Amino acid sequence: MRIALIGAGQIGQAHARRLLALDSVTRLLVADGKHDRADAIAAGSSKAEAIDPDDAFAPDVDGVVITANTSAHAPLIHRALDAGIAVFTEKPIALDVPATRNVVDHAAERPDAPVQIGFQRRFDAGYRTAREDYQAGTLGFVHTVHATTYDVSPPPAAYIPTSGGLFKDCSIHDFDAITWLTGRRALSVCATGSNMGADFFRAGGDVDTCNAVVTYDDDMTALVSATRYHGAGHDVRLELHGSADSRYVGLDDHAPLVTAEPTAALSWVRAEPYQTYHERFEAAYGAELATFVEVAAGRAPSPCTPAEALEALYVAEACGISMREHRPVLVADVRKS
Repeated sequence: MRIALIGAGQIGQAHARRLLALDSVTRLLVADGKHDRADAIAAGSSKAEAIDPDDAFAPDVDGVVITANTSAHAPLIHRALDAGIAVFTEKPIALDVPATRNVVDHAAERPDAPVQIGFQRRFDAGYRTAREDYQAGTLGFVHTVHATTYDVSPPPAAYIPTSGGLFKDCSIHDFDAITWLTGRRALSVCATGSNMGADFFRAGGDVDTCNAVVTYDDDMTALVSATRYHGAGHDVRLELHGSADSRYVGLDDHAPLVTAEPTAALSWVRAEPYQTYHERFEAAYGAELATFVEVAAGRAPSPCTPAEALEALYVAEACGISMREHRPVLVADVRKS
């Protein structure tokens, strides 16, 4: 399989390593506007070569992996669809609903070029086990979900104005995971955010911490939280609380949970806390990209379609409106906008 990778920044470099580790990838074609970054990846493997971005859509390319800046995602997806090439893109498809809908519509017109959106939590072992238990009815009726996405430290200031905001950049993973895991549809949100850290968040129209209460179509409630400041370690967890049982995703030896109970401290086994999302989800990222190669080969359907990603964006967009306008927002109103 000849796979083109567009974008050789931090996530692109990590995905290049994961793709090169797959026996089914015989050639990795790396493109980036900063040619030295593509050259650096190509220099590290005999299976890789640096190419011009336009060559990523050549007839002999089997699949395109997009890890470029968010603003470039939608145009690149459209180019891949026009060329009839399977495409994987990191989330989000776009930062606004109309541009995302355009991709959804275009993808529906080109079933020969499947699109997979990068929500890697769908491939995490803990999330998958929790999904199986939920769908088996093991938990009874699930009334409350807690979801956290806590980064150790902020990204560079220049990233914030183009990130789409904390709900779209971070919490959108939780919105997708909850719907994928439970099969429930979000109905309404009530969200808030704050800035207690660097001034560049406020200057970029963003917050460094956010919380949302999301109500679903079976009356399940989810509390979804994210922050750019979590010195204890990178903390991504999901709690499902049901009438019969509960499940905790991400509660392993690397979970940065510092107990205040002296007796519990003696029994809590801890390893070094995760510091980045790459560490936390390394296995999931690998499985996600391996699946995309199967999708590109025509041996598997897309495990996360543009239409599914649009649903998560609707919730994130509703949260942004709720936070800015200090009021509850119906997700249906965002869908109609």
